[in-house]
Amino acid sequence: MFQLLSFLLSGEATAVERIITDACPVYAPFFGAMGVTAALVFTVMGAAYGTAKASVGISNMGVMKPDLVIKAFIPVIFAGVIAIYGLIICVILVGGIKPNANYTLMKSFTDLGAGLTVGLCGLAAGMAIGIVGDSGVRAFGQQPKLYVIMMLILIFSEALGLYGLIIGILLSSVSDTYCPGQALVPLNSGNVIGKN
Repeated sequence: MFQLLSFLLSGEATAVERIITDACPVYAPFFGAMGVTAALVFTVMGAAYGTAKASVGISNMGVMKPDLVIKAFIPVIFAGVIAIYGLIICVILVGGIKPNANYTLMKSFTDLGAGLTVGLCGLAAGMAIGIVGDSGVRAFGQQPKLYVIMMLILIFSEALGLYGLIIGILLSSVSDTYCPGQALVPLNSGNVIGKN
């Protein structure tokens, strides 16, 4: 206790306060919230594009061969799963955003990175699913043997979004909850000398 009191009275406390402010600023939750927003917005955009583009192909193919429409509906399901990836990472990230001294700037940046990773991978996967779904369904309508090939291409397109989700979960699991406001550390040593 005496070490803490002498440290605070020595005039070095202002340097520690500056570290506290820089490590855990009041605006840190903003970046985490932007990660949540980016994840949901971009994955939903990818899912919407994939659904719309594949639906055009389904509609065109359904005019000629209405009995194959149910089998041709698969790309729309794949596109919808992309939005679920965004929802999963949003729930994980929102659970970790703590607008208090325990939410560091580093954690907020990793949450932003996780959201952008999932969101942009989901956007790319949704676009791939839409393009493959549109042309694949039309080709399947003319040649039913192409169904398996279309499914394989759709699975690999969906995997792009899954890769983003895996990396997003790994990024969101990075824990940096130490804010210097929890314990005062002198600048010349690494020992904790007291708690607030």
